[in-house]
Amino acid sequence: MSDDHPSQQHDTLNDFEAETAEKPRVVVLISGNGSNLQALLDAQEHGELGGGEIVAVVSNKADAYGLKRAKDAGVDAVALPHREYDSREAFDAALIRVIDRHEPDLLVLAGFMRILTPSFVDRYRGRMLNVHPSLLPAYQGLDTHRRALADNVSEHGVSVHFVTEELDGGPVVIQAVVNVEPNQDIDELIDKVHAREHLIYPIAVRWFLEGRVKLSPEGQVTLDNMPLPATGLRMSHADAAEELDEDLDKDLDD
Repeated sequence: MSDDHPSQQHDTLNDFEAETAEKPRVVVLISGNGSNLQALLDAQEHGELGGGEIVAVVSNKADAYGLKRAKDAGVDAVALPHREYDSREAFDAALIRVIDRHEPDLLVLAGFMRILTPSFVDRYRGRMLNVHPSLLPAYQGLDTHRRALADNVSEHGVSVHFVTEELDGGPVVIQAVVNVEPNQDIDELIDKVHAREHLIYPIAVRWFLEGRVKLSPEGQVTLDNMPLPATGLRMSHADAAEELDEDLDKDLDD
C-alpha cells in the first residue's frame, strides 16, 4: 500500500505524461541553400517552434547546402535527386515514401523548387506550408522582385500559405510587408524580403504545431478559431522592421 498522498500521485502521473508525450514532427523539403530551414532550426533551438521537432530534411539536389545545415543540427538529411526518376509522378511517389517514414505532422517547403503532382498535394492537404517572396496573390511564380520593381509597386513582401494544386495559390496564413522606395535597389529589396521570410515562417509553423492555425475543408484559414482574410494576418513594414531591428529612419530619409 502506498503512503503517497493522492495529490502527489496525480502530480507524478502528470509529470510522466508530460515526459512521454510525443513532440509534433516536421519534415522540411529544400532544393538549395536552406536559409529558411536555418531560421526554423534556430527557432527550434530557442524553443520557439511550438514544441515541434524537425525530424528530417529532404532535398531533390544532392549538393544542396541545406543538407549540411541539417546534418550540423543533428537532423536526418536525405538526398533524393529528381533526375534519377523517369517522371514527376515516380519522383513524388519516392518522396512520399521518404516523408511518410518520418510520420510528420507538418510538411514545410523551404525553397523546394519542384511543382508537385496533384496526388502529392492531396495527400498532405491541410498540413503542408510554403513560403513565397511576394504579397500573394500578386506575383505568383518566379522572379517576383524584378516583376514588382517593373510595376513600380509601393509595397512588396512575403507570404506563408497552405499548399494547394494551384502554384503559389493556396490560402495565406501570414504576410510581411516591405515598403518599396523610388529607384529601389533590387539587392537591398531581396535582402529585406529574405529577412521577413526568416521572421514569419517560424511564426506560421509554430501556430500550426500549437493547433492555432488550421485549414478547413472549404479552404478557409483560421487563427484561434477566427477566420483570416484572404491575405492572412499581415505584418506591416514598420512592425517587421522593428522586429528585425532595421533602420526605419534610413527608410524614411531615402
